[in-house]
Amino acid sequence: MNNTLSEGQLLAQTSYDLGLVALSYAIAVLGSFVALTAARRIRGEQGGTRWLNVLAAGAALGGIGVWSMHFTGMLALRLGMGSGYAMAETLVSLVAAVAATSAALAFVAQRPDSNVRVLGAGALLGLGVAFMHYLGMAGMRFPGFIVWSWDVVGLSVLIAVAAASAALWLAFRTRGFAVRLAAALVMGVAVCAMHYTGMAAADFICTAPATERFATPRGFAVISSMGLAVLTPLVAIALAVLIAFDQMIQKNLRQPHARRA
Repeated sequence: MNNTLSEGQLLAQTSYDLGLVALSYAIAVLGSFVALTAARRIRGEQGGTRWLNVLAAGAALGGIGVWSMHFTGMLALRLGMGSGYAMAETLVSLVAAVAATSAALAFVAQRPDSNVRVLGAGALLGLGVAFMHYLGMAGMRFPGFIVWSWDVVGLSVLIAVAAASAALWLAFRTRGFAVRLAAALVMGVAVCAMHYTGMAAADFICTAPATERFATPRGFAVISSMGLAVLTPLVAIALAVLIAFDQMIQKNLRQPHARRA
């Protein structure tokens, strides 16, 4: 960035809470593992059950592994000033993450052995993940503005596309608990790499006087960082419970058919 700041502007010296960084990685791994478990059932089902599995996998990877990880990572950021989040951008970014992931999984599930299809869907999904990330960033409210390093932004998008392509490839090629866990650990690294690279692209400029720097941002449907600390785990837990319940019901429904066969 241009190191020349106007009078009254201050470059925020950011840092991270390493405990929350580790938690963001754990959430990415959890979402990836649940998504891999749900995705392997997509090909074997038809009709409504197939689409339930598509949505379950999309909600797990997009809603937990990407969205909840993103906002946990945002909570890990120490800005040195008060911050909040606009609910409109925050919730739209959740819908975008789930929709993009579900669509990509459904597309690849038709022919998971096609690398061209995986790469194409991976590019679209990666762009969707990047859109979710930067839309979430646009929803930040703090006394100042962001200056972007566009070359690092571009790098984060490339990482998102590579991570998304790897996720789609793994989703239909993992068998067994140990293999899925190993794949989820790798996917967690990829998701976090995209997020924290994107964060490295941002310089936060504070324009408030020292006496007002830590005031909680106000506005229509703006929640404080503390409110976000409640919202993010609630969304992650609710999605995980719903997906687990759905998968349990499907397993129980298949067992009678297996016994009759």
